[in-house]
Amino acid sequence: MSRRKKTTKRELEVDYKYGKKLVTKLINYVMRDGKKDVARNIVYRALDLVQDKTKLNPAEIFEEAVNNSRPYMQVKSRRVGGATYPVPMEVSQDKSIAFALKWMVEGVEERPLKDAVKDLAQIIIDSHNNTGFVVKKRDEMHRQAEANKAFAHFRW
Repeated sequence: MSRRKKTTKRELEVDYKYGKKLVTKLINYVMRDGKKDVARNIVYRALDLVQDKTKLNPAEIFEEAVNNSRPYMQVKSRRVGGATYPVPMEVSQDKSIAFALKWMVEGVEERPLKDAVKDLAQIIIDSHNNTGFVVKKRDEMHRQAEANKAFAHFRW
């Protein structure tokens, strides 16, 4: 972390098919070894599959899925007087979106189908319906924050 000046946040380009920055962010999370065309192909085919299954606008379904799977609280370790306490803290909007997208990609990697397009489409649909792997991870994070509410006074 730089001590001299604040870093400027780079602005993402909107994706050319749906015109959403969130889709571009998902493409960047799916991308491996700099192969953006492969990642773009996977994401677009998955969103097309979502559209076929739900008969709704896939970009809006994806946005709703991300909003359903975003965590609002997390636990961070704070060192106070020689002891380390798990302190519940609010998650910023950017970080909560990053968590949701990261969990979506993790869910694709853990699924047994080994077809990234079908897996990603199913994870998006599950998150939209408030079920599945990603929502379970969010609930687990919220439960952990709720369990450590007693240490909330260490927040600063």
